[in-house]
Amino acid sequence: MGEEFVRDNLGVVVIGRNEGERLLCCLRSVGVGERPVVYVDSGSDDDSVKDALDLGAEVVNLDISIPFTAARARNAGWQRLLEMWPQVQLVQFLDGDCELVDGWIEKSKKVIFEQRVAVVCGRRRERFPNRNFYHRLCDMEWDTPVGEADACGGDALMRIEALQQVGGFDDSSIAGEEPELCFRLRQAGWKILRIDADMTMHDAAMFRLRQWWQRSKRAGHAYAGNYRRHKQGKFRLAELKSACFWGFGFPLFVILSSIFLSPLALLLFFVYPLQVLRIAWRASLQQPTIPWRYHFLYACNCVGSKFPHVAGILDEIRSHRRGLVQLIEYK
Repeated sequence: MGEEFVRDNLGVVVIGRNEGERLLCCLRSVGVGERPVVYVDSGSDDDSVKDALDLGAEVVNLDISIPFTAARARNAGWQRLLEMWPQVQLVQFLDGDCELVDGWIEKSKKVIFEQRVAVVCGRRRERFPNRNFYHRLCDMEWDTPVGEADACGGDALMRIEALQQVGGFDDSSIAGEEPELCFRLRQAGWKILRIDADMTMHDAAMFRLRQWWQRSKRAGHAYAGNYRRHKQGKFRLAELKSACFWGFGFPLFVILSSIFLSPLALLLFFVYPLQVLRIAWRASLQQPTIPWRYHFLYACNCVGSKFPHVAGILDEIRSHRRGLVQLIEYK
């Protein structure tokens, strides 16, 4: 596996844990056997490792004595990629529950060298958006604006040069590791670019309210952790303020007012449905072709998620004080 094998100077890093058939689809989609592919496993107890080896991927088994994080897995992946294939200049990161769309590599490679861009990402789509409420939400969340962006998600094409310059991902980051990395990249003068192209297909596999809660809680954890790391840059401060106000401060004010002033103060809780209608209306103006019910669904999620966000913020504060690193999983 020399220069001829790495004909486009690009390698792939896939991370996963107990993804089953989804991992097989993922590895086949990235061209395992045709280009360098590293699969990093975070303690799977299914056949993930065996399946990856059988397909021809280089496998990294993370040390189970050290707490797992996606950031640590991605770092281990791109570092092994360089050890095995030093000539690689670009790395396509991919979560094991995703499948790369045909043509994405060619489109993103063309863009990344046109200007000082560290990261190129595209449109991640939910494979079964009509399966349920949660899958539709995921698909809508990932429809972010095209152009220069503040951050990317777990699927993205990155320059290894840029990763090396900023020291890669923060291994201790339990959630929100990509926005945190992108913040440091932007501080170093690099750009993050979102292009108008399909990038990956994803299977959320969400069926229960608890899964939604855990996923939203992880976002709150990410806001708190990223702000703690970059207080001077006020990174994620706006998201923190919003979560704390709507998920804790305002409801506490209403409850105390109803106890000490008047029970009529409980009527202030009608602000929440008004917020839902306001967000849905604004979203419908921005994307008029999307049915109203989807805008309403998205708005309900925006407002309702403030409560698990607060739970995640408190969890991050507690975990940091105790020096704990514990994954928040929703699958």
